Amino acid sequence: MGTITKKDLIDQIAERSKMKRPLVKMVVQDFLDQVIDELKKGNRLEFRDFGVFEVKQRAARTAQNPKTLERVEVPAKRTVKFKIGRLMRESLEEPPARPRVAAPVVVAKPRMSAQKIEA
Repeated sequence: MGTITKKDLIDQIAERSKMKRPLVKMVVQDFLDQVIDELKKGNRLEFRDFGVFEVKQRAARTAQNPKTLERVEVPAKRTVKFKIGRLMRESLEEPPARPRVAAPVVVAKPRMSAQKIEA
């Protein structure tokens, strides 16, 4: 498994859609800015079958520094919760897709079949 960056996504979308990369970059960035703006306002974003983003208020609490064991007050804060949608959940339950390979893969022929191995 690896990490896919925003640049990687933009490149993939540009290639698949045959759109120019700067246009795709602008659209993706505008989408992400809109998501942030709506969450900042406290709105819930629902993308059917993909998932739901919503802002949750976390209560203030007392935590402990693991090194010094000193008690630390953690203030209340807003955070974003993501609830996975049906299609994403189902696709994650499937075995991982095989990675795409640029060049064809040549598979060597096995030397012995399972039938030939007998004791």
